[in-house]
Amino acid sequence: MKLTEDMLVIKNQELAPGIYELVLRGENVRLMKEAGQFVNVQLEGKGFILRRPFSICEINSPEKEFKIIFRVQGEGTEHLAGIEAGERLNIFGPLGKGFPESALAEGETALLIGGGIGTPPLYELARRLHDRGNRVITVLGFQDRDGVFYEEEFSRYSEVHIATMDGSYGYKGNVLELIEDLGLDFDILYACGPMAMLKAIQEAYGKDKRGYISLEERMACGIGACYGCVCDKEGDSPYQKRVCKEGPVFGLNEVSI
Repeated sequence: MKLTEDMLVIKNQELAPGIYELVLRGENVRLMKEAGQFVNVQLEGKGFILRRPFSICEINSPEKEFKIIFRVQGEGTEHLAGIEAGERLNIFGPLGKGFPESALAEGETALLIGGGIGTPPLYELARRLHDRGNRVITVLGFQDRDGVFYEEEFSRYSEVHIATMDGSYGYKGNVLELIEDLGLDFDILYACGPMAMLKAIQEAYGKDKRGYISLEERMACGIGACYGCVCDKEGDSPYQKRVCKEGPVFGLNEVSI
């Protein structure tokens, strides 16, 4: 079965300044089995050669629809923000390895930590863990009030706490400071966000907590052929892993950040 499909754009709306939610429909949605996988999107015209990778935010299998959330930060995403319902986008995916839900046992509590635009892939995970009967706590970090998105959506499946760096909404500070301030107790963590945040999570919890982190990289091919998105691996040889192929989700201490 081909992983490429011209999918129909159902909706493309701005959630917060420069943050868009894009909903697509197509047959290949039935292949999307894991929270945390990604797709590569082909943009037409304007000299766009390489596909753009985007994490899958939500999978709606009955309707054959899925969502991605992206931030406008260059010509490619600016072009994508202008796509309207009824148009079609060529989607390559699903790709990569997602979050292992089975790592969480019955009765255990999961802590989901999202930073900015790293938040979206955790949403599908929150829904699935909630449906399994696990307690889910979500801590999200943003720069300011204007950048906050999906708080209400996460609250359907989890206990939600928000931190902003300037204190304009929720807790003033970063996600780790908020977790410590709340004294949150959990059995396993799942995180996605800026590298600095993920490194801090490794340092804080790597020795005594189970967990998984999702890395964000520019993935040219999406299938591990070009080795353009490698990261250093802890332990024995081989010493590098491809984010698009062996990831984007890795064990908490599996790679060096």
